[in-house]
Amino acid sequence: MSEKLTRTDIYNVSLLAAGHFFSDFYANFLPALLPLVMVKLGLSLTLSGALVMVYSVISSVLQPLSGYIIDKYGYTWLLLVTTPVSAVFICLAGLAGSKAVLFLLVTLAGLGASIFHPLAASLMGKIVTAETTGTAMAVFVFGGNAGFALAPAVIMYCLNTGGTTGLLWLIIPGLAVTWACYTAGLHRVNIRRATKPVGEEGSGQSVPWYKSRGLLFLNASAALRAWVQAAILTFLPLALAGAGQPPTVAAAMLTVFLMSGSCGSLVGGWIGDKIGRKAGVIGSLVLCLPVSYLFLVDLTPSPVNYILVAVSGALLQSAMPTSVVWAQELLPGNAAMASGMMLGLAFGLGGVGAAITGALGDQIGLQPALVWTLLAIIPAIALTAVIPQTGKFPVTICQTPNSIDSQN
Repeated sequence: MSEKLTRTDIYNVSLLAAGHFFSDFYANFLPALLPLVMVKLGLSLTLSGALVMVYSVISSVLQPLSGYIIDKYGYTWLLLVTTPVSAVFICLAGLAGSKAVLFLLVTLAGLGASIFHPLAASLMGKIVTAETTGTAMAVFVFGGNAGFALAPAVIMYCLNTGGTTGLLWLIIPGLAVTWACYTAGLHRVNIRRATKPVGEEGSGQSVPWYKSRGLLFLNASAALRAWVQAAILTFLPLALAGAGQPPTVAAAMLTVFLMSGSCGSLVGGWIGDKIGRKAGVIGSLVLCLPVSYLFLVDLTPSPVNYILVAVSGALLQSAMPTSVVWAQELLPGNAAMASGMMLGLAFGLGGVGAAITGALGDQIGLQPALVWTLLAIIPAIALTAVIPQTGKFPVTICQTPNSIDSQN
């Protein structure tokens, strides 16, 4: 099979990446909206935290369940519903007139995100050849990271210029991308397997997800890596403030960390295609440990530290696209569920780990707590090392590129 993406492949991959951009763009509305709705509706800190928790559980933790349903029934047409649902309901959240309506809107928006991620990631393994799946997944992950990183600035601009009603204009691009996916026929791609899935040991037997040691280990490894990433994103600004740095430094470092992570994901998937899944993931984890340590032990905003922040963000995120593809290869009969575990559940578990870092920070200080959190990378490496190698270019997960099932 060809190791290059055709023009049709590139267009379809770009559409799914654009969908991921807007899905994660809408997912990052709450941080910018919270100060406004807290005042408008009189939300306490407890209710504000509960609102964030509800969205996190619905949008992330439920992704494996959404993926299981998609794998079982092949509801590819849901691609045309997910982004509009997220766009409409999260943009309306700023106009909510009561706490109950606000929670309902946020819940519905989270439901759209929980379905989009496993569905779109599963589609990515069907519209390209096996040799280019990692590269395609890298573009997909890059789109989501870029949308997530740009959302706060765009939302604040809309709020400052048009108030909460100005957010309604942000529904339009989500609808436009969905229309493009419809005209491309992505909602008719057959994601159901026509043949019996192959087990992770190559025995020819189907392996349930809960019996796939490789998938469970990979998910645990991804959760440990997500713990480090979530802890840095959450507590780096507070650690910098404690070190006497102004808010502008924290904003600059977080921006560098997020944008370099987007670029790292783009490169990481391509590397995984070239050197293999296991080598790609382990390599990024091994390298990120000393780099992240060097910038966390010295939080001065020097040029060297900004470079270290950028490299750390890139290395931490570079393992994501390769991990998603690897999970699909380990569980070929349930690619959407495997994707949901990597894209959703792992990040949800990483958020739990960040809470542990916060508790440790109360005892020893945030900067030392962030440094100690890096130790989570070590068991992540160990878990990854014992996962079965699926091969450099496994061909069991892909159909003929651009295959369309008109009955789906």
